[in-house]
Amino acid sequence: MSSFLSRRHVLATGAGAALGLGTAGANAAPAAAAPTASRRTAGAGAEENRTLDELYRAAVAEGGRLVVYAGGDTPTQQDFTKAAFRNRFPDVDLTLVVDYSKYHDVRLDNQFATGSVVPDVIQLQTLQDFTRWKDQGRLLHYRPAGFSRVYDGFKDPEGAWVAVGALAFSFMYGPAAVGSRPPLTPLDLVDPRWKGRIASSYPHDDDAVLYLYSLYVRKYGWEWAAKLAAQDVRFARGSHSPGQAVAAGEKAIGIGGAGTLTAPPSSPVRFVVADGHPFMSWGQRLAILKQAAHPTAAKLFLNWQLSPEMQSGSFNGWSVRTDVTPPSGLKRIWEYPNGNLDGFPRFMADRAQVERWKQTFALYFGEVQGEPTPGRLGLHPGA
Repeated sequence: MSSFLSRRHVLATGAGAALGLGTAGANAAPAAAAPTASRRTAGAGAEENRTLDELYRAAVAEGGRLVVYAGGDTPTQQDFTKAAFRNRFPDVDLTLVVDYSKYHDVRLDNQFATGSVVPDVIQLQTLQDFTRWKDQGRLLHYRPAGFSRVYDGFKDPEGAWVAVGALAFSFMYGPAAVGSRPPLTPLDLVDPRWKGRIASSYPHDDDAVLYLYSLYVRKYGWEWAAKLAAQDVRFARGSHSPGQAVAAGEKAIGIGGAGTLTAPPSSPVRFVVADGHPFMSWGQRLAILKQAAHPTAAKLFLNWQLSPEMQSGSFNGWSVRTDVTPPSGLKRIWEYPNGNLDGFPRFMADRAQVERWKQTFALYFGEVQGEPTPGRLGLHPGA
């Protein structure tokens, strides 16, 4: 993800294992064509005109502290982001708390209710929460530098939130493990020769994976899901787990994780996006809270995330900005009609539909193992 992980870092460690993101979706629809730089945001005020260095000095004068809640599967998943930010802005004390987005949003709602708000910035994949929090007046309306260059589908017109990373989930395989006949489409995943050789994150635990599986079922039918259920798939919590299993040589195929189409031939993981077959994509949203204790540092973080430098260094080559050209051979994420970019936010907004999909997949694939103890949901983590 742009500021989450650099392309060099991810390609060195295995693309499929890089991200653990909690979200969901299904009403598939082709993404809109790439717009020209949009100016349809007059009501949000002017874009930020201070440089990063000017914002940095102001953030230090404000107190030099920043707290970010970020979605992810493991506590260390954002260590690269923390290191990069601290290297660029050493006098700002950044606390970056990583947890599943579906826990962060509950945690934050409780903090709103009890008057104990901890984070300045939220960076999550529970897209429906940003709409709800905007309606509740919880989010600061702010237009960072380059806001007009962000793809229209990746920003709130009034500046309440903006996506800082363009992400995609699909399936992947290990070239050394599959030999000369790799799986080229999701239909190949139910070939009996892959029985016992597939890892997947639970679709009924991670909403982004849920959306991917729902797209597969809409395309290929429940018969496909029944055949996959007979493949002795190893399910695990976290969208990082399929890529890790493939990169380690434990499984030949992984389903339901992030990856990059720009990996070199030597990469232990090959991410697959097949023409005419569905995958899912979305923009990971970031917002500054109105109750932020460190609003200037929060603005610095957002402007840094959206800067051309950071957007050009995204691990998968995709940017949320219309003026950042992807690597040769790669289209902008909104130019993939089978990426279902516009369907994911709609799916996330229909929570009753999400629950129906979850329960149905639970029947097909079994219950999620390793549910957290009550303490895992600690509502007031210190920062």
